[in-house]
Amino acid sequence: MTPTPTNAQSPKRPRRRKIDASQLVTSVGIAIGLVLITFGFQAARTGRDESGLPDAIERISPANGDRVLRQSQIIVDFFEGYDAVLFIDGIEIPTTRLDELTSSGQQPAPGAQVELPATAVFDPGNFIISFQPQPGAVFESFTQGEHVGKVLYWKSTEGRERSSVYIWKFDTD
Repeated sequence: MTPTPTNAQSPKRPRRRKIDASQLVTSVGIAIGLVLITFGFQAARTGRDESGLPDAIERISPANGDRVLRQSQIIVDFFEGYDAVLFIDGIEIPTTRLDELTSSGQQPAPGAQVELPATAVFDPGNFIISFQPQPGAVFESFTQGEHVGKVLYWKSTEGRERSSVYIWKFDTD
């Protein structure tokens, strides 16, 4: 027969600590807070993601939904290697390239004044197309209300036949 252990010989069990309700609530609150912060960072859309711009366009002014003055300049800034034409309210704005402004084809001297035509201007060195409403232009100023901007753009090496379109809206006061 095996001897049964007496109380003196039995192994001691550690006493279970009671759960402190305030520490439990604090721990659960911190855990939930950390989960929400992590979720917030993953779900946040800022900068380029929020703008919804295509990969070819770096920035646009006025941005979609902006409210601007009647004489505000329209600017579409592309990443390197794109050409474009601009439409406002369905009307194609004639485009002048900066490299075609001089009749001789030579660059103007540094600091020389260059008369810009009343058209959209495409700067092939910076890949920016812009339009400023002015007397003699298709739009001398924007009327009050909503306007639709549209830019037709393509890689310089592929030609206009393989173009893409981006459309946005802006309001004028």
